Amino acid sequence: MRDGRSQRIGEWLLLYGVSVLGALVLSAMLVQATGGEWRPVLSALLDGSLRNPGRWGETLGHAAPLLLVALGTIISSQAGLINIGQEGQLLVGAATATYFGLLIGGPGPLNVAIILLFGIVGGAFWASLAAGLRFFRGVPEVLSTLLLVTVASQAVAYALGRQWLLLAPEADRGNRNQVSQQLAEGNRLARIELFGNEFPLTVFFALALAALVAFAMGRTIWGFRLSMMGKNPRAAKRFGVAEQTYGTGALLVGGGFAGLAGAAMLAGGGFAFGNYQLVSGFSANIGWTGLLVALVSREKAMAAIPVAFVFASLRTGSSFVGSTGVEGRITDVIQGLLVLALLIPPAVMFLRDRRRARAAATARV
Repeated sequence: MRDGRSQRIGEWLLLYGVSVLGALVLSAMLVQATGGEWRPVLSALLDGSLRNPGRWGETLGHAAPLLLVALGTIISSQAGLINIGQEGQLLVGAATATYFGLLIGGPGPLNVAIILLFGIVGGAFWASLAAGLRFFRGVPEVLSTLLLVTVASQAVAYALGRQWLLLAPEADRGNRNQVSQQLAEGNRLARIELFGNEFPLTVFFALALAALVAFAMGRTIWGFRLSMMGKNPRAAKRFGVAEQTYGTGALLVGGGFAGLAGAAMLAGGGFAFGNYQLVSGFSANIGWTGLLVALVSREKAMAAIPVAFVFASLRTGSSFVGSTGVEGRITDVIQGLLVLALLIPPAVMFLRDRRRARAAATARV
């Protein structure tokens, strides 16, 4: 049995190695085809994400919200629910956090807690709309969550155009038309300085929550029931797992994580995410990328940590790629190739196992 398990692990590692190598070769060929050289591009990516002073701190700051979004996605997926509306949930969470954070005010630490709390509430509320449609009207959540992203974008744009909602007074807008008031300096998440790098406290929150989610999914009755519901809804129902209750809870928790990511970007993101203000395009595709992080990590909370860091490195390193003469958006294509590469091994192993099972069944007959 041990030899068989070792052989299977070796097969997985070989498949992942070949797939990633293939993606990197294709990326190098693509860079060459666009008139660049792959070595300078790789060096620029490493400089922008890790090697230059202050850059790995910036990368950690991007990885934290990606990880938070991924954790919420993992919880929803565990229950067999396909939530792809993280971008909208993040945006609504950030908008709700901005509104109530500025409205309630209070001392620094209290105001930060209010911002994070209402970020969770906003994201969970937006996910609850999809949950209501799914469990009361039978609308597939994959459609409702996706369509609600557009509604969220329009709703937040409307709020940013109204001073009684989110729009900052004219004196505070500078040269921008749609922007909220900036959070006061004392009302922002603390930033940690380490070896010349600076990153928000959100990084530690995200890591702690990843460990908590991993424990909850693998070691608690709640996680077991979610998993049962996702893998075999009929069996889960027979064992008393209420699909409506657990499914709604999973979607709300997933939305809450996305909203928390938006609030954390607002309170601790700095110049990378609106400079402590809600602005147009605030979400910066963090919701979509966080969804990819969950997908690539195969819905494993601890595996999402390094995957989030890799995706964050591609984001922060892309700004340095332009210096090589290659368009910085090439990193989006590289990211897509890596996603495909990391999805190939599970598909190959699934097909191989099914073929072996059929062969064994035929041999018994």
